[in-house]
Amino acid sequence: MFIPKANRIAVFKYLFSEGVLVVKKDTISATHPQIEGPTNLEVLMLVKSLESKEYVRVTFNWQYNYVYLTPEGIEYLRTYLALPAEVVPATHRKVTGRPEGRDREEEGNGKFGGEGRAAFRGGGDREYRGREGGFGRGGGL
Repeated sequence: MFIPKANRIAVFKYLFSEGVLVVKKDTISATHPQIEGPTNLEVLMLVKSLESKEYVRVTFNWQYNYVYLTPEGIEYLRTYLALPAEVVPATHRKVTGRPEGRDREEEGNGKFGGEGRAAFRGGGDREYRGREGGFGRGGGL
């Protein structure tokens, strides 16, 4: 299938920048939802070509293709798009800090008063139940 070079470059740029791509198995759709320019059929055919060369790994689930770049694919796209070696896909970037809103408090006075999970550390209602009574596995004397 003939795919215009501008559409091929648009798909390759998106795939390289994100590192992953989702393509619905829909050959009639006029455009791809995330990429401007190419049709969904063109994206499917490019993914099929890259998969045959083992530049991507494809997982198919519920009419969707989930496409992941392999290390060989990263090198191929880097040479095809003439990108420097410092540029890497988003899936290969190191995260510098914790996501927003996920900072832990230093004092330990979290949501439940700083005691942690007392029921799992020997506290809780153990004093109420005691060690010798109870029902179930080995609870009785």
